[in-house]
Amino acid sequence: MRTSARAVATGVTVAAIATSLVIGTPLAASAAGYPSDTTKPDLTSLLGGYDSFWKSSGTNDLHGTVVGAATLAKNDELASWINQNATTAQQFRALQDSEYNNATNTAYDQSFTVSQGLGAALEKIYVDGRTDGDLPLTSALINSSNGTTGAYVSTGDAKAHFSYPRPYLPATTTATLPAGDDQTGCAPTTVNASSVTPNRVGKSYASADGTLKITRVPVATDTTREFSPNDVVLDAGYGTAGICTGGSYPSGHTTTAYQAGITLATLVPELAPEILARTSENGNDRIVLGVHYPLDIIGGRIDGEAALAARWSDTAYRTDVLEPARKELVSYLEAKCGDTLANCIAAEQPYENDPYGGKAIPGGTSQVITDRASAVKVYEERMTYGFAATGTTGLAPSVPTGAENLLLTTFPTLTDAQRTAVLAQTEIASGSPLDQSGTANGSWQRLDLAAATSATVAVAADGSVQVVSTGGTAKVVTGVITAPNGTSVQAGTELALAGTGFTAGARYQVVLHSDPVVVGTLIADASGDLSGNVAIPAATAAGSHTVDVVDATGTSALVDPLAITVTAAAAPAGSGNGTGTTVVPTTGIHLPVVSG
Repeated sequence: MRTSARAVATGVTVAAIATSLVIGTPLAASAAGYPSDTTKPDLTSLLGGYDSFWKSSGTNDLHGTVVGAATLAKNDELASWINQNATTAQQFRALQDSEYNNATNTAYDQSFTVSQGLGAALEKIYVDGRTDGDLPLTSALINSSNGTTGAYVSTGDAKAHFSYPRPYLPATTTATLPAGDDQTGCAPTTVNASSVTPNRVGKSYASADGTLKITRVPVATDTTREFSPNDVVLDAGYGTAGICTGGSYPSGHTTTAYQAGITLATLVPELAPEILARTSENGNDRIVLGVHYPLDIIGGRIDGEAALAARWSDTAYRTDVLEPARKELVSYLEAKCGDTLANCIAAEQPYENDPYGGKAIPGGTSQVITDRASAVKVYEERMTYGFAATGTTGLAPSVPTGAENLLLTTFPTLTDAQRTAVLAQTEIASGSPLDQSGTANGSWQRLDLAAATSATVAVAADGSVQVVSTGGTAKVVTGVITAPNGTSVQAGTELALAGTGFTAGARYQVVLHSDPVVVGTLIADASGDLSGNVAIPAATAAGSHTVDVVDATGTSALVDPLAITVTAAAAPAGSGNGTGTTVVPTTGIHLPVVSG
């Protein structure tokens, strides 16, 4: 029997793991000899926008001064609502997402739970491979205890710097703790939220003394065996000193989740949007438990993005560690699925989620995920949680240096500059809390990886790129068509087309707009060129039109549609026009929706 490779924490005590991980200081990752090992992102600097809302005492005692009252009030409102309205099923998933593995490797961590983004069948293959020791490179990379990406950065220094009290802490020094809590380590005389109480008193989401309305999720036992062959006790750790005294901002668990999630998304970019959406659920689940606020989660995402960008930007680490792990994982998934990865994905039951039973979050949606498009939308919503702008709006894109390398596996044929352009065109607007647009850091807060990894990108002859759409299958289109005999054509006759930059052997439909009508089918030759005539329906209105070429999914394969002019059809015989010619009309196939 093989030894489990999960979370490889053998020889380390459970207490050491618990102490180091729950407060945001993972055990040191084991990679050695790579430039990125010693040039880790400065998280305190990247997260510095929080100083606009809260000024800590500087002594890491969870006390300080509220600076941005309105923003922190919204933070409180959302934290309470999410905690109070999550379904029972979501509470259980939140407990699962709070788990870290132990010294005997009998539990699991977030590098397992994010794999739900792979879909039901591929998730099981992945979990089994990790559990059985068949994915050693992947496990050494991604695990949350000492993985070289999964535990790459620590939030300990940042938490100490900002030192903001967690949502569930009492507002007063005289509160009574539950009997099971650490009465000394979590004593309300020192561990409390009194500094923010004035901003809460009188609010509907707080009690009379200013304590937020937060319900603790009770300890449960995971008997599903979904992520571990064992039953696993799940405990959010409210009463432990590591949790109660650890600063809320940024979320260490969310940082860990994004390190694992972005790692997996870059290893299996074909499912990146779903994996990233599941990762955003991991972060949101910290709010479900009542141990974090939305701004903490946004900060954790920023951490994870910067961390993985540093690793993917390290050429030696990428070559020696990331690329072999990707090859190992993809080969294993295909072998166990019994088909190509594309076909396995096509047969998958995709990741789904309904965290609030259909209820809409204040100022937002119900965050229900049913497919890729909704996964991308929910991910984007959780990038800001609907906070009002606190910074300058309307700023130009501000893509951080190195972020383009997060798209290396999604768009391997694009240049660094082109990948940067994709990120620039898919990032969200400036001005939201924690946005650092225009600074040397760039804005990790605006980086919408779910949109970027689901983008259709058109590459023009001069190398410029345009994001045509998001929420679908990531692809690069380079198709260009011309009309060799001219772009003016009479309705009821044929239009000659020629094109380059298509997929060899692929079949394409030619669509006439603006009322979408399929007017022909063309097949690209071995060089990716195509040519042929298409019939313009006699009923086509005279005037300006466009011709598009779409692939089997209905997505345009063109950099730009071809503009044509249609003239009126010849009059039928006997109409008095003197030609005596009868034209057989062609009607085409009308489409309710084709690519635009």
